[in-house]
Amino acid sequence: QVRVVESGGGVVQAGESLRLSCAASGSTSVINVMDWYRQAPGKQRELVAESLRGGTVNYADSVKGRFTISRDYVKNSVYLQMNSLKPEDTAVYYCSATRYYDSAKYWGQGTQVTVSS
Repeated sequence: QVRVVESGGGVVQAGESLRLSCAASGSTSVINVMDWYRQAPGKQRELVAESLRGGTVNYADSVKGRFTISRDYVKNSVYLQMNSLKPEDTAVYYCSATRYYDSAKYWGQGTQVTVSS
């Protein structure tokens, strides 16, 4: 089993920055992908950024150039640096960890990010 815990959400004004953190614990050796999703009210959960074992990262078009995902393999953690935040970035942000052999996902409880205009 893998446990995933996020932290770092909050309320900021447009143009400001936030850094989200996510730590995985338990059977972390089976994790190959760690990523960030978000879900705004009334909308589907969407992938924001992903970090694949080996160094590949991918971003949603809406956050490219503003958000940066980074990963610490020693700490089994992933981070999301969010700059130039916009009101449309307001959502609950979820971290997930994917098991390599069956693609099962482990989810955190989510952290709220609110960007005011």
